[in-house]
Amino acid sequence: MKMIVRSLVAAIAIACAAAPMSAQAQSYHTHKKPTYQSSQRHHIQKPQQKRHHWSRGQKISDWKRRPHVRDYKRHGLRAPARGQQWVKVDNSYLLINLATGLIVGLASAR
Repeated sequence: MKMIVRSLVAAIAIACAAAPMSAQAQSYHTHKKPTYQSSQRHHIQKPQQKRHHWSRGQKISDWKRRPHVRDYKRHGLRAPARGQQWVKVDNSYLLINLATGLIVGLASAR
């Protein structure tokens, strides 16, 4: 009887010791590590914004909807003349003629 109990305890001990090893080996093979290529495949690209290269004499039609700059000295801009206004567009400051909408001057934002 003692022999049967000892062999049964030994079989249970071996099964308990082998179970974590098989679980580790199994989880190692089932979980695949992500690769650089697979992460690039699911990358969502932001839509490209259309950037303008402004120059003097160009007409900007929607300048009234753009934020105008009141504290031009803080931004290092010269005082606008009568009938002109600084407007921030993208990363540039444009000096606009209020009557025609033409660009009179340019400055890049800091």
